[in-house]
Amino acid sequence: MAVITHIELRMVDLAPKVERVDAIQSFVSQETPILTIFDSDGACGTGYSYTIGTGGPSVMALLEHTLLPRLIGQDADRIDGIWRDLLYATHATAVGAITSLALAAIDTALWDLRCRKQNLPLWKAAGGSRDHIPLYSTEGGWLHLSTETLVEDALAMQGQGFKGSKIKIGRPHISEDAERLAAVRDAVGPGYEILTDGNQGFTLSEAIRRAKMLEEHGVGWFEEPLKADDVAAHRELAGRTSVPIAVGESMYSLSQFKDYLQAGAASIVQVDVARIGGITPWLKVAHLAEAFNVMVCPHFLMELHLPLVCAVPNAKWLEYIPQLDGITEETMRIENGMAHVSNDPGLGITWDWERLDALAQPKTIKGGA
Repeated sequence: MAVITHIELRMVDLAPKVERVDAIQSFVSQETPILTIFDSDGACGTGYSYTIGTGGPSVMALLEHTLLPRLIGQDADRIDGIWRDLLYATHATAVGAITSLALAAIDTALWDLRCRKQNLPLWKAAGGSRDHIPLYSTEGGWLHLSTETLVEDALAMQGQGFKGSKIKIGRPHISEDAERLAAVRDAVGPGYEILTDGNQGFTLSEAIRRAKMLEEHGVGWFEEPLKADDVAAHRELAGRTSVPIAVGESMYSLSQFKDYLQAGAASIVQVDVARIGGITPWLKVAHLAEAFNVMVCPHFLMELHLPLVCAVPNAKWLEYIPQLDGITEETMRIENGMAHVSNDPGLGITWDWERLDALAQPKTIKGGA
């Protein structure tokens, strides 16, 4: 049995390629904890998570001082057991973003290690449902962009074979959102999916009002219309509109997804592998959604979500927001609007270690406090 011998931990801050503004926030950086776990066979696996602009040092402190020392000497193949042990070791700070993001970095590294030792790509090790999936683009749909820019981007993505675009909504008046959506629909014509995202910016009454407008434009979903923890309001909204309601990027536990699915308050599950705490719980949410005949369309992290959406049968889309181009040697393969998985063992991410070392020297954890 190979055991974990040491772990290298670092954090890099990645600037987005474009300005990103939605109904409640804007961000100019992505603090990205990255860790590599080594075992006594000499094998290693790398995982990561992220925060939008702030909070990264808190995640790093939890990893360095509490979680990573507990991994030394553990059997790295006990992935589910390790995940649960670490969750209960941090029970005072769970369920929540900081603990979930820290667990995700560990869990994705353990899956990468397992897949490399088994000589399997993650998409096959986790299920192997398909080897490609349609993309929709978000990078040209941010709230601050002009209508003309929205149209230009949607046409450009359509020309590249993409199957849809996401438009952020939440302009001060409903007529502004309507005008922007109408312009994009007129430009791309029928058959191209337009998805919308409210980023938790509406009250229930306003969400119902805007949902009626969204029906007129045939949008594919209304994402995060309300505060993420308000199951009852989402259930009310879902019962008042034909537009599918998408939730999940701001949820941090399997139980939260269970509550939404049991209530019939979600039509699309957007579980985020970092915010749910890693691949282990991500797969549980995806299979739970399948039992409710609900599709999985995860939020962000396209490089890591690609093998996961290809592992399960009930995934429909991958969100196109490039993140890791500056610290990886290869980008994911896209052909005619389809993202294709890597068949290399592990997560399918080829890190540029020279670039990473230039950005942040790793700290080595060998055990103890």
